[in-house]
Amino acid sequence: MRSLKLYIFLASVLLLLYVVAEYNRPKATDWSETFNNTEKIPFGTYILYNRLHDVFPGSAIQTYREPVYNVIADDSLKNANYIIICNELKLTEYDYGKLTQYIKKGNDVFIAANEFGNLLEKKLQIETNSEEHTNGQSFINFTSTSQKDSTYLVDHSSTNNYFYNFDTLKTTVLGKNGYNHSTFVRINMGKGALYLNANPKMFTNYSLLQSPGISYSAKALSYLKTGKTIAWDEYYSKGIEGEESSMRVFLSHAPLRWAFYLVIGGLMVYVFYQMKRRQRIIPIIEPVANTTVDFVTVVGQVYYEQHDNRNIAQKKVAYFLEHIRTKYNLKTNVHDAEFMETLANKSGVQVSLIQALFYQVALIQNGHKVDNSDLITLNQNIEQFYFQSS
Repeated sequence: MRSLKLYIFLASVLLLLYVVAEYNRPKATDWSETFNNTEKIPFGTYILYNRLHDVFPGSAIQTYREPVYNVIADDSLKNANYIIICNELKLTEYDYGKLTQYIKKGNDVFIAANEFGNLLEKKLQIETNSEEHTNGQSFINFTSTSQKDSTYLVDHSSTNNYFYNFDTLKTTVLGKNGYNHSTFVRINMGKGALYLNANPKMFTNYSLLQSPGISYSAKALSYLKTGKTIAWDEYYSKGIEGEESSMRVFLSHAPLRWAFYLVIGGLMVYVFYQMKRRQRIIPIIEPVANTTVDFVTVVGQVYYEQHDNRNIAQKKVAYFLEHIRTKYNLKTNVHDAEFMETLANKSGVQVSLIQALFYQVALIQNGHKVDNSDLITLNQNIEQFYFQSS
């Protein structure tokens, strides 16, 4: 027990030292593409979300963490620009139907994503692709003369994606990269327009901390009409509201995650250790063996080695007479004809067998010499008597 407490103490000290070391260790840059408006990591959208008033002065900003259909189903969102910046957009048929109705009524929707989902690509007949640039650097610019500026040089693969197939009759190209591939397009629908940008990284913290990124994001969003409201989507970057849990936040940080794994591992080791037997092994006690057969074998071997047939015969006769006295209540001191007749009647044994048997008994009791054949005959007659008796 003392050794177990020592192990637990040492494990606790090591765990505490590890947690302290991890807490004080310089944090590595998290390059996860979350596009989360509350995160300040490079590919979060904290800066853009908090500077939307610079692009849309006077507009009210409302955040939503529900699918598109739920947000605009009741038609309460009017004269509003809908902005979605995410890694992958997955719309349902109902979402797409409501979204197109919303745009046709005169609202603008801006979507920047790495993947637009099979449904949207099928409905709008657009396809995206990606390409690698030298050292992750590439050029990007707008096609409009009014928006066109000196070409923006961006890095960290921020403009790898582009539209390589789309309906040119319905789609207007607003921006291209250094390879003359379309990266920013507009699709007019009724009184409004749908803006699609294939490079969501251009709207993240990393891009906006550089002058090309600030200028590009501001000009790209300036295509939207100036509305009363900016509907900022959080559903496609965070998921539906209520999905976060304290455990999810805990596991999202590497030091806390590893501390949690160590604690669970330590508990498992402790449980497995405690499963061991805590007392000395109880020895297996074999049951007492029946030595009757061994005893008879030993006794028989002794008599066999001594070869005293007369002694054996006397003991068999004594045991036989005791059997008659006990079972048939007959006196065995006189072996006359009347005794034999009575024994035959009570036992059901043939008189001839009884006469032959008691003839041998008389010889043995009178000290007659007993050879092997006499002993065998005596044993056979006694066994036959037991067999015939009732």
